[in-house]
Amino acid sequence: MVDIDDAPQQIAEKIRGGRTALGIEFGSTRIKAVLIDDTYRTIASGDYQWASHLEDGLWTYSLDEVWKGLQSAYASMANDVYNAYGERLTSIGHIGFSAMMHGYLAFDKAGELLVPFRTWQNTNTHEAHEKLSELFQYNIPERWSVAHLYQAVLNGEEHVGKVDYITTLAGYVHWKLTGKKVLGVGDASGMFPIDPATKTYETEFLDRFDALDEIAGQPWKIEDLLPVPLVAGTPAGELTAEGAKLLDPTGTLQPGIVLAPPEGDAGTGMVATNSVRVRTGNVSAGTSIFAMVVLEHKLERLHPEVDLVTTPAGDLAGMSHANNFTSDLNAWVRMFSEFAEAIGHPVDAGTLFGTLFRAAISDKADKNAGGLLNYCFYSGEFLAGLPEGRPVLARGPESHFTLANLMRAQLFSAFSPVKIGMDVMTKDEGVQIDSLVGHGGIFTTPKVAQKILAAAFDTPIKVMATAAEGGAWGMAVLADYLWHAPCPLDEYLDTRVFADAQSTTEEPDAQDVEGFEDFFARFQRGLSIEKAAIEAIGLETK
Repeated sequence: MVDIDDAPQQIAEKIRGGRTALGIEFGSTRIKAVLIDDTYRTIASGDYQWASHLEDGLWTYSLDEVWKGLQSAYASMANDVYNAYGERLTSIGHIGFSAMMHGYLAFDKAGELLVPFRTWQNTNTHEAHEKLSELFQYNIPERWSVAHLYQAVLNGEEHVGKVDYITTLAGYVHWKLTGKKVLGVGDASGMFPIDPATKTYETEFLDRFDALDEIAGQPWKIEDLLPVPLVAGTPAGELTAEGAKLLDPTGTLQPGIVLAPPEGDAGTGMVATNSVRVRTGNVSAGTSIFAMVVLEHKLERLHPEVDLVTTPAGDLAGMSHANNFTSDLNAWVRMFSEFAEAIGHPVDAGTLFGTLFRAAISDKADKNAGGLLNYCFYSGEFLAGLPEGRPVLARGPESHFTLANLMRAQLFSAFSPVKIGMDVMTKDEGVQIDSLVGHGGIFTTPKVAQKILAAAFDTPIKVMATAAEGGAWGMAVLADYLWHAPCPLDEYLDTRVFADAQSTTEEPDAQDVEGFEDFFARFQRGLSIEKAAIEAIGLETK
């Protein structure tokens, strides 16, 4: 729970008066519940750790653990409320659920799960991805729900003829708590392509799918299997008596609470970073990295490097997603930490990262990283055409091998894979960007990662204090938006939620941009080095 200015009795009054909103997000490693008040401050929270597991070669979570985790996270949050404010949660203003997007949850007419939940992590759908992308001339990534369904058809799986409903994890939880088979339009856009003009599924694509030889003989049509898409601010049903007991088995929480449309984690990330306005976007950086931009119009051509989803308001957004980001960088920092310990001068992590990062933008660093070339690939990278990864540092004999250039090459390398997809949007399709918001641990050291990213994308990069709040907070904000829906979502975020938000912005420096472009050209030319490393270096060392 975060510190807030209001006295506990004032918060207790808001809780009793229903001036609260609850967001619960199912992440890949944690289920988190966040309760906010009417000023968008977190007043209580709870979480539950979980992890996917392999079942018959596919990544899944059991539905039993979905409910165990949900109840645990909710109970922890409710206990937080009681301990801090002395209130039992009998009601909440509005509730919303979000989760990792895509995947495949298929049910029969009786509402029974037909096969174990197939998560976004599964890549057994490559044939479906290729055929559907070609059919629609629209990128259908392997993790999308329609790719999972079509792959099951291609595989001749026995359950396919029994399918009555497919949905995402957020849609499933919402359905069981409200009885409504609906989905936020952003989450729905990761199941099947959305028409940004109508805010519902692309009619032409529905018809093309149904006309496929393998589909024409099925006892269903694709549109009948999909949840109804809803834009943010649309009431999406009420918590039923059965749903209230599922969420809170103690019986304290009462039914009748209005729920927001369930959303995906991309949409809640956009909300948490105030990145839903056209020509804005966000860059989420961690072990992997993605950059997302809200588009003014559809892309003219099919680009496998760009995933197309929508904001919670239904506006089209392009995403460049890279599997690799900080793993190689962290390994180098660990080595410097070991050296410091070896000479008897251990350094804490914050000081070490700060010192090394600042060297990358110091006067001692060449703008193009001094001719050094680094590849951060720990795993395969679709954007670079790599089935596997091998971290590689390469340099010529005349390169400037200094600490400053090494760290600059590390940071340049980390942002290079995601730049491949971003360049497709900005250079090939002419997508215009006014600003991007960066969030993730790499932005903790002031200015450094912002400055490098501004050079990589030639775009102003903003870092906001609220970005650390995360997707559950973003879902709580979307639940609160039910009270303000006559106001467009982007205006609501600007004028209410983020009106007083603190932020810093780094403008692109012309010399840095030129230096990054020089490095990036060498990075692309040198990918043959990485491919040779994959051939020469085994995944396991003896």
